[in-house]
Amino acid sequence: MTQPTEEQIRRAPKVLLHDHLDGGLRPETILEIADQIGWELPAGDPVALRRWFEESADSGSLERYLETFAHTVAVMQRREDITRVARECVEDLSADGVVYAEVRYAPELMVTGGLKLQEVVDAVREGFLEGEADAAAAGRPIVARQLLTAMRHQARSREIAELMIANRDRGVAGFDIAGAEAGYPPTRHLDAFEYLARENAHFTIHAGEAFGLPSIWQALQWCGADRLGHGVRIIDDVTVAEDGTVELGRLAAYVRDKRVPLEMCPRSNVQTGAAPSIAEHPIGLLAALRFRVTVNTDNRLMSGTSMTREFAGLVEAFGYTMDDIRWFTINAMKSAFLPFDQRLAIIDDIIKPAYAAPA
Repeated sequence: MTQPTEEQIRRAPKVLLHDHLDGGLRPETILEIADQIGWELPAGDPVALRRWFEESADSGSLERYLETFAHTVAVMQRREDITRVARECVEDLSADGVVYAEVRYAPELMVTGGLKLQEVVDAVREGFLEGEADAAAAGRPIVARQLLTAMRHQARSREIAELMIANRDRGVAGFDIAGAEAGYPPTRHLDAFEYLARENAHFTIHAGEAFGLPSIWQALQWCGADRLGHGVRIIDDVTVAEDGTVELGRLAAYVRDKRVPLEMCPRSNVQTGAAPSIAEHPIGLLAALRFRVTVNTDNRLMSGTSMTREFAGLVEAFGYTMDDIRWFTINAMKSAFLPFDQRLAIIDDIIKPAYAAPA
């Protein structure tokens, strides 16, 4: 089967589970809001600003990568600005062929201007609803849901978990923790995870990106994560012999056997040093071994990426076809924090018919 073109990939329905709201702003929007609030930026035009974000993030260091967020978070402190960013996020994803998206953000980072946590969630919800309406009017329907993120170096995870539960019927699909992994294990937030488990809630944990197998083990066996944010270092528990035979360690075997979804973000992983290149990214072997692998963007601005570009890179590196992209997409939809019947409807009514049609 021939490899798809970038345009064919763009037109195909895609599912996104790992995308940060404050990592996907339009440079034009950052410039406009920064001018209004008097925030100094490292560049004064959209092209130069976009280049600055990408070059700053392309450092091989997760910590340096995270520093770029100072500028995006700074322009997300007023309710109207948060709503605008959320609306544009949904519009941009829809234009890229995304039919379902879970977009995460940390409400605690957006309250320095005086907003309450609930007001932040409400602002994002308003923007998502506006974006969904705009996308539907343009003939590109999309379903967008929020994931509320707590910062792992702070002590507000229980509070954010309670905020997630309070909004679970208002567009919030789940919970996440994020931030630098080293020195901040997920077990520091057991109270929040145990509370979420008691409330029958869904949550994912950033694990196995900058830190290795212990991070993944804790996220799963201590905290009970439904999915792994990145999880790329599970490859450390996979051994390939000289004759090509593969042996899985007990943790890797558990992850595969239990169908734990891996929220892979190839371009971001290369930028932060979690993978040496797209061609050498563990996603190739993990997909071949039939782990529950999904493809994601992480931070579209910092990585200069989109779902189309992520898949195009994998097509070039591994020779994937539309059947492979369909497999990744169904993996993601199966793993979404959406009710089963709604997941099934998107798979059966949108994804499968589109991939079955002639390109």
